[in-house]
Amino acid sequence: MLCVNQDHCLGCGACVIVCPVNQEIYPEVIGGNGPDTTDVVMLVENGVIKLFHPEKCVTCMKCNDTCPTKAIYHKGD
Repeated sequence: MLCVNQDHCLGCGACVIVCPVNQEIYPEVIGGNGPDTTDVVMLVENGVIKLFHPEKCVTCMKCNDTCPTKAIYHKGD
């Protein structure tokens, strides 16, 4: 299951942009635009990452690889 350590999250949104599932659902995210739908895996809300559909995660870990603080991670189910 995809998880976020909110104590370490900077709210930069890098994970939102690199997520291939987010890119498929909301292609505008590739250009750096935040999704305007909660159908995505995650988005920045009030300065932190909020997970809306972690079950859609394909465990590619691009979000973790991109996160400067490694605040987003995958925990075994």
